[in-house]
Amino acid sequence: NAENTEQRWQRILHIQQQLAGEQVALSDEVNQSEQTTNFHNRAIAWLLYSAGYLYCDAMEACDVYTRQCSTLINTIELATLGATLAAGGVNPLTHKRVLQADNVPYILAEMMMEGLYGRSGDWAYRVGLPGKSGVGGGILAVVPGVMGIAAFSPPLDEEGNSVRGQKMVASVAKQLGYNVFKG
Repeated sequence: NAENTEQRWQRILHIQQQLAGEQVALSDEVNQSEQTTNFHNRAIAWLLYSAGYLYCDAMEACDVYTRQCSTLINTIELATLGATLAAGGVNPLTHKRVLQADNVPYILAEMMMEGLYGRSGDWAYRVGLPGKSGVGGGILAVVPGVMGIAAFSPPLDEEGNSVRGQKMVASVAKQLGYNVFKG
């Protein structure tokens, strides 16, 4: 187990790199911006801490979480990350197991329920795939057992999700018949 903030951060960064198959790095600029405006996340961290769900101090957990949300990743790396989840935790490029297969359904369920913030319910209905967006304009969807779909387009909606990315992923999912709710 990691003993301090830096060890926790390095472990998460290493897993991100294994998922993406590349050298993912922290954006100091994004991290600084997010660290100064993440009041909602700080409140959630304190709630989780008070309920006994955190392994460390609430602000340490929030710091590490904010860092992992501030990594730089391109569309190919994001799609590889999605394909790794689609393959049950095995990176299809490196053929290395990154995540235990039993953990992947939990990750995908969380992505389906909360991955697009306030748009998650609408996303689930319209697209029918686990998804996750980022403040940099990236968006990812996972077709379990098949592939990851990724897009990058910075204009964001009021919830912080890529406007055009949502449309692109929805179009691909519809054309290929991957919406789990409209089988």
